[in-house]
Amino acid sequence: MSSITTSNFPALVVGTGFGCRIHVPALQAAGFDVVGIVGTDAERTASRAGSVGVELSYTDLGEAITRTGAVAVTIATPPASHAALTLTAIAHGCHVLCEKPMAMNLDEARNMLQAAEEAGVTHLIANEFRWQPDRAIIARALEDGLIGEPRLLNLSNFISLVASPDSKMPHWWFDPSAGGGWLGAQGSHQIDMVRTWLGEFESLGAALPIVSDRKNVAEDSYVLRFRMKNGAEGILQQTAGAWGPIASMTRVAGTRGTLWVDNGAVHIADCDGARELPVPADLALPEFPVSDDEGHRYSHLLGPFIRLCEALKAGVDGRPANSAVALPTFRDGVACMEVMDAIRTSAANNGALVSL
Repeated sequence: MSSITTSNFPALVVGTGFGCRIHVPALQAAGFDVVGIVGTDAERTASRAGSVGVELSYTDLGEAITRTGAVAVTIATPPASHAALTLTAIAHGCHVLCEKPMAMNLDEARNMLQAAEEAGVTHLIANEFRWQPDRAIIARALEDGLIGEPRLLNLSNFISLVASPDSKMPHWWFDPSAGGGWLGAQGSHQIDMVRTWLGEFESLGAALPIVSDRKNVAEDSYVLRFRMKNGAEGILQQTAGAWGPIASMTRVAGTRGTLWVDNGAVHIADCDGARELPVPADLALPEFPVSDDEGHRYSHLLGPFIRLCEALKAGVDGRPANSAVALPTFRDGVACMEVMDAIRTSAANNGALVSL
């Protein structure tokens, strides 16, 4: 079926899960016309597209771009398919927003970056948490020197998402050959956060354990001790396989103060005492309905993802993004893949120190 859109911002979403739940409404809120959904199974893709009010569906991205005249493509598929889909979109002149982790390895990521830069298209990685107010407030506080020189960082999370072997998760989440594993699913976000706050990694030692009652699958946890090029030291550990309520710590200690997160609010302690830092107007997120329904478990991501799609739209329109945070581009995706590759190398060698 052929359809030529007259929209100035026609976009395609590749992926029928997270793509339909988050990419579609975020793109629409940012001013895009989502003209089609691309998936691997024709019947399922058509059904998922219809469920989110998108008329057209395809199983071939190149055909979809040609038929719809799409100028932007967002990719929400398993990591093993990111490189090929991204290169197809770029070859057709489309601006691209790709889910994290960017690729299966550093070489793939570098090829994607090179292609995007040579084509002159906007390229973004879905590190939407850069717009999450607590993370953005800490980034700004560190940039403004509110705690002096950052010296020690502790990021720890215990989550029950896959604690039960009966958890309903996509099969690829546990398949290393498809890019599954908690390091890519959430570690990529945490790595991006650390880089946004403190710059580049210098060295690290890591482990990739399985905490839940599973065997011979991709990791559901990671443990990382690292040193940054600015001299800051840190510990990053997270599991999705721990029974019980969520428990977390986010704390950065510096020479003149400490920053931490408590129930989503950022606090600072220094020589003037302890206090909560307000959310600046430019870091406030758009309002959206948050659902407790299991089928909408990711609805809380819509606010940050709208901001990400607004940046994509600015790139399509050829104007500055006017973003309150630094945009996560393919260059950041490459840097994250370098850290992830180093983590895997260290874990495979019993936590040996790896220099970046």
